[in-house]
Amino acid sequence: MTAASRPLGHAAALSLGALLLAGCGLSEELDREANPERRPTPTATSPAPAPSAPSATARPTDPPRGPDTPPDAAERCPKSGVTMSPGMVTAAMGLRAMSVTLTNCGKGTREVNGYPDIRVRGVDRELFDVTVLKGTEPVTTMDDPGPSRVTLKPGESAYTSLVWRYSAVDASTQRGSGVYVEIGPAEGAPRQTIEPDGGLDIGETGMLGTTAWQKSPSDDVAR
Repeated sequence: MTAASRPLGHAAALSLGALLLAGCGLSEELDREANPERRPTPTATSPAPAPSAPSATARPTDPPRGPDTPPDAAERCPKSGVTMSPGMVTAAMGLRAMSVTLTNCGKGTREVNGYPDIRVRGVDRELFDVTVLKGTEPVTTMDDPGPSRVTLKPGESAYTSLVWRYSAVDASTQRGSGVYVEIGPAEGAPRQTIEPDGGLDIGETGMLGTTAWQKSPSDDVAR
């Protein structure tokens, strides 16, 4: 893993920004970051395009089980009954963003309500003095839907978006990069450690904005 010390190029930032989650307004925010002089052209008849949603991951047919077959998802499910997985880190100028998906891997119904509980650690597992916000301001002005009760049946998912501003990172030592992110569904709940690809180039005293948990759009489409 290498520290994300070099912002993506202008064209890559725009294309990656469009891939982030629905309902956040993040693609527009990344566009404004990369094009500060650009202004949207108002139209009277054309509605704003719906933001893109994370696509559902296709599940192949399970192969026959044998003595050397790795454990399936149910066997890998932790005692908390949920798994956490990081999305792609997107960038435009100094703004960074990443989604985290929480999936109900257990057999019963789960509920999340509010904001995730997060700690950030560096390459040596030292705890960073990062201020974790409930909401996205003053990091950025992207929309945060606010807390709401999200009920997840087995296999269903919810997501949160993390946003931060680039801070100087030593590319050779990864000093200042949040290599490990410990995240739980809520304060007091068990945390899981995820390792974002490239890390969080947030510095050791940065601010991390979060959005409240929202139901993954792919679950609603599948109904």
